[in-house]
Amino acid sequence: MDRNQFIIATAVVLFAAFVLGWFASWLIHRLTRPTRSDLSGMERLTRQLHAAEQAKGEALALLSAAEAARDAAQAELRETRIEVEELRDYIEQKFGPPPEEG
Repeated sequence: MDRNQFIIATAVVLFAAFVLGWFASWLIHRLTRPTRSDLSGMERLTRQLHAAEQAKGEALALLSAAEAARDAAQAELRETRIEVEELRDYIEQKFGPPPEEG
């Protein structure tokens, strides 16, 4: 094998390796590319996730409002209890202690 034959054989082998690598890359990309049904499924999941996040936000807002209402009711109840105790004390001072049950 002379020098020219060696160069040609090396070029052919390198070109064949390039073509084989390109074909393998194309085949892998062709096989792993998402299909239209995969893309539509991802879009559907994205919409569902967005709707779930909105529902979570609304639920947290309702929970926050309910907690605020509960705190206000507890504060009002505390004030009412204090007022009832003050009225009982006033009545006892005015009319004496309540009669004993027995």
